[in-house]
Amino acid sequence: MAQQAVRSGKASIKLACLSFGISTTCYHYKPRLSSENAEIADHLIRLTHNQRNWGFGLCFLYLRNVKGYRWNHKRVYRIYRELELNLRIKPRKRIVREKPEPLAVPEAINQCWSMDFMHDQLADGRSFRLFNLIDDFNREALAMDIDLSLPAERVVRALDQVIEWRGKPRSIRSDNGPEYISSKLVLWAEKRGIRLEHIQPGKPQQNAYVERYNRTVRYD
Repeated sequence: MAQQAVRSGKASIKLACLSFGISTTCYHYKPRLSSENAEIADHLIRLTHNQRNWGFGLCFLYLRNVKGYRWNHKRVYRIYRELELNLRIKPRKRIVREKPEPLAVPEAINQCWSMDFMHDQLADGRSFRLFNLIDDFNREALAMDIDLSLPAERVVRALDQVIEWRGKPRSIRSDNGPEYISSKLVLWAEKRGIRLEHIQPGKPQQNAYVERYNRTVRYD
């Protein structure tokens, strides 16, 4: 503004400096481009090209501690900003999670059973499976069948054995395993008048009662 006032001829340099509260030294100052600025820019460009995940901090520490340059960090950062080398931070995408439906709590025994498989391995490397069946009302373990193979026929047989002394449930909850969605189990449930409830794929929390029982069996 002082230079503009002087150029217009309305005031002298001294009067313009007094009016705008600056010194005559500041008025006559002309920034001189340093050859070091080009050198700093060259170093920064090469560093950010070779190390794409480096920000200003790592670049400056490399120039100061490894290369031994004593440039002021403010100067280096100003050139870093002018070159637009700032790392772009990608905003985090917030996943909108649906509120899970509360797990239904039965009011009496034999309203709903839950069944699930567990897997483990013997010392000789062979895998075996455990079929667990519980009553959701009191978390009572109704059956545990263990074998190297447990197809749908074995699941049906275990359920029939429990029904003989316990009575049949209104519904049975399970995941979407091949044994639980097989036609043999579906026909058996229709014949018995039992409703099969399958949880959504990838959401074991919908079968939380037997999952908690599986944890107890595994660790206790």
